[in-house]
Amino acid sequence: MKLFPYGHATHPHWQMAAGLVLAQLRAHMSLPAYADAPTLGLLYITDHYASQAQDILDHLSAELPEVTDWSGTVGVGIASNNVEYFDEPALAVMLCELPHDQYRVFSGVSPLPPASSGRFKAHTALVHADATTPDVAELISEMAARTDSGYVFGGLASSRSSTVQFALSGYGNLKGQGAASGVFSGGLSGVAFARGAALMSRVTQGCKPVAGDHTITACDGNVVTGLDGQPALDVMLADLDITMDQPREALDKVRHTLVGLSRPEDALNDAATRRNGQFGGEVVVRHIIGLDPNRKGIAITDAPETGMTLAFCARNREAARADLIRACAEIREELEPEEQTLEVANALSLPEAESAPHIARGIAGAIYVSCSGRGGPHFGAPSAELQIVRRALGDVPLVGFFAGGEIARHHLYGYTGVLTVFTAAG
Repeated sequence: MKLFPYGHATHPHWQMAAGLVLAQLRAHMSLPAYADAPTLGLLYITDHYASQAQDILDHLSAELPEVTDWSGTVGVGIASNNVEYFDEPALAVMLCELPHDQYRVFSGVSPLPPASSGRFKAHTALVHADATTPDVAELISEMAARTDSGYVFGGLASSRSSTVQFALSGYGNLKGQGAASGVFSGGLSGVAFARGAALMSRVTQGCKPVAGDHTITACDGNVVTGLDGQPALDVMLADLDITMDQPREALDKVRHTLVGLSRPEDALNDAATRRNGQFGGEVVVRHIIGLDPNRKGIAITDAPETGMTLAFCARNREAARADLIRACAEIREELEPEEQTLEVANALSLPEAESAPHIARGIAGAIYVSCSGRGGPHFGAPSAELQIVRRALGDVPLVGFFAGGEIARHHLYGYTGVLTVFTAAG
């Protein structure tokens, strides 16, 4: 598998940004290491361009007629290799060269065929979703259940204006729906991949536990009332070392506190990560939205169950950096052969600016979805988050966006990053 052509640009006028991106794509496609017959385009735009989404897709489709399928969405920020664009008009495109029988673009007017149809069997899927869609978390879980692996990845579109998704399928639309424009609002869309389209994905958290784990022993709806058999509010106050005798200071600390939830069986899978003082991919982070003094309860933005594990946590820059490095290292180590050829060893030992580790490590391209609350400020400098990825993986073709919620496995996360790579094994 060759490298996927990609490009990114910012400009007040979308036509100029699209022209710059097309120039980069065509320059890559002329190089022997890059794919020259792409079939699938991944398109991400910042919300400055949301009102021109249809024009952008129409223009790129016309300029790249060989690309038969498109998928993507809008974010308050977008990402590419070594750079992020926040609060500025920008777009990023990656062109994937995949056999047509190894993927399907899906949307409300071009749904996935049932697994029983025998036409296409999804192994995993890139999912873009609208946060305003009713029961979006349940829909994500249902989508994961329709795949062989039970694993999907992606994120919720984020925008300060209109929320749009791109889904244009050369495979066809639902009978009776007519010609779809390729730009949608609401619901889910994305790309399902067959087993032959080899992908590898990791979740990286942006929060660190401030105390130990607790078992939820009583709850009512979204209110946790018991932890380890004790009143939940009392346990939280002890963990945070605060008292309601000083309500202003206590409430200020609670506002900066979140909860990490996991199931006991999932926690065992990431025990090593937890021993290092970090959350693993099994933990979903949720906000605390209120306190219930009468029931000594804590209201959160989820519906927990008794028996689940809960840990109080806080956003933490150093933990986020360390965990992102860990996720990248796991991908790199899994892809690098134990025995390397002299050519590969030399490539990996060159100075960073001259090396080409993406070729040696067999990564054709990458998709990175991060929380809109992360990005440069959370990592200490503009584009610092993407620079960490580049230092770990090299100059891999990469696109992505900053989401209103991140999707991995069958969960909807917060304050996380989801890094997925297409490997040469495909």
